[in-house]
Amino acid sequence: MSQNKPLVVIRGAGDLASGVAYRIFNSGLDVIMTEIERPLVVRRTVSFAEAVYAGKITIEGIDACLAGSVEEALALLDKRTIPVLVDPEAAVVKLARPTVVVDARMAKRNLGITIEDAPLVIGLGPGFTAGVDVHVVIETCRGHRLGRAIYSGSAIPDTGAPGAVDGYTLERLLRAPVDGVVLPRCSIGEQVGKGDPVALVETTPVYAAMTGLVRGMLKEGLWVPKGTKIGDIDPRKDAEYDTISDKALAVGGGVLEAIYHYIHKGT
Repeated sequence: MSQNKPLVVIRGAGDLASGVAYRIFNSGLDVIMTEIERPLVVRRTVSFAEAVYAGKITIEGIDACLAGSVEEALALLDKRTIPVLVDPEAAVVKLARPTVVVDARMAKRNLGITIEDAPLVIGLGPGFTAGVDVHVVIETCRGHRLGRAIYSGSAIPDTGAPGAVDGYTLERLLRAPVDGVVLPRCSIGEQVGKGDPVALVETTPVYAAMTGLVRGMLKEGLWVPKGTKIGDIDPRKDAEYDTISDKALAVGGGVLEAIYHYIHKGT
């Protein structure tokens, strides 16, 4: 880890957080990501959180590895590898004293991050107010404002529905109909038709509400409460499942703008 460049800690390592990490890392900055012990990540092929289960994952040429300690994480940075720490409370923030903290957990509410956590604190999406609990908010709602850095105020409030893709919204999501263990019946990258059984939660089947490509599916064997998102179907003919999404890259661009805005203000 270089002493001359900012260290960025990203809380969360799902697909949106991973798009942010990709943009930051490719711009030459050091990135550490934190996760919970059993991440409920759907888009596993493009989420660095998968390193928690597999030990290592490569996404578009960038390697991420599970780190057992902050010291191990810092050593991985010297190998140009993104460390992923199982660190739900983000103890690494106090230990490594990063320049930037990004809350990318997409909880739609503030889970306890404060503007005092780092010289620059960035929150993704609704639940944060720039100038109050974070320095900058990044818009995550699909549309004209996607990826914009907000230096005063908040992002568009959560509507409870995903953004439309080819006219589809709620139909794109697969949710657990009951509490229980998830048992996928199709793979990420597989084409499915409307009405096809795509998973079981315990013994209750989950059916596709539309035809399309399975872009994400929760890892087999995870227990989830009723209503949890367990999968994602993309209706587009040119849909991809193993590359970072346009939305994640746009949000990552907004975070990168905020970081360099901060850096140049200090020079």
